Amino acid sequence: RPSTMMNDDDADLLFRCAICGTAEGDSSNLTHTSVLQTNATVGCGHQFCSSCVERELSRRKDFPCPICETPVKRVTLSTRTLDDVQCEKDTSWRRRVTKVFNKVESDFPSLLEYNNYLETVEDLIYSIVNEEPNAEECKRRVKQEEEANKAQIVIRQSQRADMERSIVDRIAAQQRESERRKREHLEEERAVALQKRKFAQESAEVLLGEREEVSADLKAAQMQGYRNELRRRGKQQQNQMVSPRVREPEGGLERDHLVDREFYRKRQVAGGGITSGSSLAHERNWNELLSSLLA
Repeated sequence: RPSTMMNDDDADLLFRCAICGTAEGDSSNLTHTSVLQTNATVGCGHQFCSSCVERELSRRKDFPCPICETPVKRVTLSTRTLDDVQCEKDTSWRRRVTKVFNKVESDFPSLLEYNNYLETVEDLIYSIVNEEPNAEECKRRVKQEEEANKAQIVIRQSQRADMERSIVDRIAAQQRESERRKREHLEEERAVALQKRKFAQESAEVLLGEREEVSADLKAAQMQGYRNELRRRGKQQQNQMVSPRVREPEGGLERDHLVDREFYRKRQVAGGGITSGSSLAHERNWNELLSSLLA
């Protein structure tokens, strides 16, 4: 079975003139500044030097490639390689075809039909780019689809543009959120470093006898961890800032009435002098419980 791998000789021919075998780096090519031109036709892709091209095209409109016998015309010659030409052609036709065949998955009752639709679009692009026998028929089909469903195509293009803008907005929001978290992290790191420097400075002052002890805030921060302490303080500040206010009554707040000694004695005689939350009330309840158990 013949090998599908290209040997070194065949690969070298792709970078030489198919007629005279001259390459751009050969010493025989130093006498002129011509460059190799590629026959950008599907199935060929061989290169020709300027001298051979001018000699052959001066006698006829086209000439056959001596390697694959593909017609070579002046309009098909390019200084780019065949791969570059095919890539540009594929990109151009893909953009045009997908602009017309722009249905989405929600337009189909099943995923299988949507996949078949995408496969049909790929077949159209492949046939046109590679100049298959049905290439002209595929081009007519694209044109007919564009003329028959122009309104629906425009609507789907608008919907897709809205979706792309929404995606861009979400990405921008995520980037802003990431930057905000990064700034908060940097500020937190700077605050932690400042707390550490203060603790080291006050510790040195204690050793030198300039102060009695390190401040209580720095001690607590060191014991519990600088970062956790800063987060706890930040949460406390947020809670203080958003704490709800007490709604005042319609008549306004009133002062508590002071109870004088005489009024308090009258309440004791009536059996209501001891408040329910005092230690005397607990002691009275305990004594009543013991008496009921021992009776």
